[in-house]
Amino acid sequence: MGTCSTFAVSDEQSGAQIIVDRGECEANAVCEGILPEVFQVSDDDELQILNEHPPAELLDKVQEAVDMCPKRALFLKRAAQ
Repeated sequence: MGTCSTFAVSDEQSGAQIIVDRGECEANAVCEGILPEVFQVSDDDELQILNEHPPAELLDKVQEAVDMCPKRALFLKRAAQ
């Protein structure tokens, strides 16, 4: 089950996945401001996810970026435990 709203550097994956609703995303770059290691807005105003399977140590910041997305275009799908 994902959490709605708007990944990165490490060898150990968390089992989580970042999903972008491209129809909703306006590339406001709020997520990039929170976690530029994972989110990046390109010169043509397209959101790029640098690692859609973020490491566990970044999940709190990813969740913050998801929660702060003004268009609720980002989701964090966590692996079942």
